[in-house]
Formats: sequence, structure tokens, C-alpha cells
Amino acid sequence: MAFQTDALYIERDTDRKIRHRNKLHYRFNHWPIWIFVFFIAPGPLTFDLFERGFDRRLIAWLAVVLVGTAIAGLRGRLPGCEPRPYIIRFTEDRPNPLYRRICYTTAWGEVVAFALLNIAGLVWAIITGMWRLKQMYAVAYFPIAGTFWLLGALGTLPRVKASTQGEGHERRYFYGSVWAVTSAQPVLWLLWKALPETRATDALKLVIFIAILAAVGYVSRLGLLPRTRPIVPGELAVSD
Repeated sequence: MAFQTDALYIERDTDRKIRHRNKLHYRFNHWPIWIFVFFIAPGPLTFDLFERGFDRRLIAWLAVVLVGTAIAGLRGRLPGCEPRPYIIRFTEDRPNPLYRRICYTTAWGEVVAFALLNIAGLVWAIITGMWRLKQMYAVAYFPIAGTFWLLGALGTLPRVKASTQGEGHERRYFYGSVWAVTSAQPVLWLLWKALPETRATDALKLVIFIAILAAVGYVSRLGLLPRTRPIVPGELAVSD
């Protein structure tokens, strides 16, 4: 059966160079990613960080995250921090370890919650002329993120299923979403700091935010961003 995809580029699973161990710098470079993921998990606390900066609560939480992720990383229980890659072939059927499912589930909840709440906050400000984003984070962040954490626990989200067989495609959805939100979020924060709070500027912020999400999502769909190319089965050469 011919493989069909909207991506401009694909990768053949059997054409990828097999890495039998992760170098120390590779493992160390993945650690800050998971520090960030778990540090921003309590969304209302993260909102306070961007609004006012660090305080004792944030410093204490950062310390907990640093210690917890350091222990997990040293034990090889963070994606990318393993002594050797867990997934060798992205199309093979292997059990998906619990630590991978927890990490990617946590990230999914954050990606969706931050994007939805920012859009909702901007729409509310445009309609009413009042900013209620802080209150929205306090009330709605954990229900939204928690819904996706539950979906992850049930194994229904990309990269958190019981098997790694679909990783060649599922990682596209994950990284495409991460690229989109992490690109749009800093721009929105800068606009929030730089522009006055009026209906006109709030409308401009909303348009720019959604435009970045859509543009980066489209580029990811084409496979033009790192780790967004579909990985499809290739032909294995078996020597006699």
C-alpha cells in the first residue's frame, strides 16, 4: 500500500542511522527541556512568574523540579536522557515505558491549556474591554490540562499510547504543537508588555497569536521543522 502524507519530506525508517548509545552531552542537553516542562506544569504559578517574576513559591517549586528531574535523568527515566535510545525503529511495536507516557502527557496538557486560555482571555478582553486572564488561569487551567492528562493516562494521545509503533507519525503532532505554541507564546507576552490594553490592540494580539499558531502548524505539517517529518517503513536488508 502506498504511503500518503501532506509532508513535503519523509524519512525512511531503515535509512536512519542507528544510534546504540546516547552521548553524555546529548543526555544532558535533554534535561533542561524536562525541567521546563515540569516547572510550568502548575499554570497559575507560571502566570505569576510572567506577571511579577520569581518569588519564594516559584524558587521552591523550581528546586523540587531540579532535584526530581535530575534523579530521573540520572536513572535514564526522562526521554532523551536514557543511556541508549529506547526507540531504535520508529515503526516497531514496543511497549511504551511509563516515564515516557508521563512526560509527554504532562507536556500535552500544558500545550493545549496555555494556547486555549490565551485565546479565551484575548476574546474576553475584546468583548468586554476587561482583562480576566489571571482569573481564567486560576479557574480553568487545571480542568483543561487535567482533561488531557487524563486522556494521556488512558493512552489516547500521540506519543503516550501503550505501543511505540506509531511514533513515526505521532511525534509529528507532538512537536508540531510544541513548535507552534512555544513560538506564539513569547510573541504574545512581548505584545502584552509593549502594547496598551485596548480593544484594538487586544484584537491585534489575538490575530498575531492565532496567525503564528496556524503558520507554524502548517509548516510543521509539511515536515519543514525539526522532528516533524513522517518516518515511514523502509526495506530491511537482511544478509545471509
